[in-house]
Amino acid sequence: MQMIAAAGTGLHIRDTGTGRPVLFLNALGTDLRLWDKVVPQLPGIRAIGMDTRGHGLSDCPAPPYGMGTLVRDAETVLEALRVTGAVVVGCSLGGMVAQGLAVKRPDLVAALVLSNTAARIGTADMWHERIAAVQAGGVAALADTVLARWFPPAFHATPEFAAWRNMLVRTPAGGYAGCAAAIAGTDFYTPVSGLRLPVLGIAGSEDGSTPPDLVRETAELVPAARFALIRGAGHLPMVDKAEAFAAALAGFLQDLPAPG
Repeated sequence: MQMIAAAGTGLHIRDTGTGRPVLFLNALGTDLRLWDKVVPQLPGIRAIGMDTRGHGLSDCPAPPYGMGTLVRDAETVLEALRVTGAVVVGCSLGGMVAQGLAVKRPDLVAALVLSNTAARIGTADMWHERIAAVQAGGVAALADTVLARWFPPAFHATPEFAAWRNMLVRTPAGGYAGCAAAIAGTDFYTPVSGLRLPVLGIAGSEDGSTPPDLVRETAELVPAARFALIRGAGHLPMVDKAEAFAAALAGFLQDLPAPG
């Protein structure tokens, strides 16, 4: 296990493989294990995973967090690993961080994969209500509602579902609330529309959090962006439709120019 310090906060990372660097950024309430089914299907990459602050094995400073702080965390990890020109793959919250990183540090980001995310997700009031619920009853207070949006009904009947529920409810309340505050304050529509780099948007047809049209709208802020819809997938297609997700990602990576 490896930790990287970002302004006094320890960030847990996993750095494996050799080849094109690909940074994977996680959804709210998950950790770097979110990508465990996908990475083995992507040979020839250097896979860099990181636990968002307040999640997994990373430190959990007192909330709230700003989106700028989460972007700086990702920036710090790439700088510490001496990586430039990475493909940044982000899901939901991670996709927002990826957008912010590409805007702030184009030297670090060669391409974006925006999975089940948007330039703006929900409303500030919605997120503040969710933060209040977590502060009152922990993440477990939201678990059933969140899981209904994460996965289609068939996945709920699988043995694997219980493990994902445990990952969610064991997220520290402070970490969940802190990152939810970052989402509440973020609107990237204008800055993302100025990006000029390869972009792939990926959506799940059954996603109850970021519907396909919202994901497509965000991806298409960038000229010549691609879009892939994964049928039958929920908010985390790298989990419930891992092969289809990996195939879409692999095709995108294959078509990128060779790393410079």
